[in-house]
Amino acid sequence: MALRQQLDTKFGLENIIGRSPVMKEVFETVKQVAPAPSTPVLILGESGTGKELIAKAIHQLSPRSKRPLVTVHCAALSATLLESELFGHEKGAFTGAHERRIGRFEEANGGTLFLDEIGEIDPVVQVKLLRFLGERTFERVGSNKTLRSDVRVMAATNRNLAEMVRAGKFREDLFFRLRVLELRLPALRDRKSTRLNSSHRT
Repeated sequence: MALRQQLDTKFGLENIIGRSPVMKEVFETVKQVAPAPSTPVLILGESGTGKELIAKAIHQLSPRSKRPLVTVHCAALSATLLESELFGHEKGAFTGAHERRIGRFEEANGGTLFLDEIGEIDPVVQVKLLRFLGERTFERVGSNKTLRSDVRVMAATNRNLAEMVRAGKFREDLFFRLRVLELRLPALRDRKSTRLNSSHRT
């Protein structure tokens, strides 16, 4: 119980310090979107605006708060590794796959999966993510067995996804699936009397 209280404090809205009107609007939006346990959330904003911190606050205020919040930084992995990271793989699925691995969708079952830097994902992974958002099912790499996971997907990016869609670099159908609820964070220069906890910037 003590640990849960500490987590609630650490990742709740009270950890995000801001008195400006634009940040108060963000806090109100967080409170509004958090209770929808299965609805995807797309968090937009420049680097350093606190996107990951906001995602943690949404999870902590949601009905899924007692279940895991799993974060994947999409830009840090190649397309092949990202696919395996998200969906898992079977032994022998590719060179170096010496044993079965459980993916982040399985790990986050019952909780929330936060995909940071979603604008960097490969077209193949985009297709698989789109399928999951539509059907809640997926397969591990190297397997034909269909698995199901109850996960709320939140994503964040500092890129303009609408422009990427127009340029053919991001799937339009995935874009609209992800932005059922959209939350745009103001740039730091637009926040008077506002500062973020420096240890939780993203």
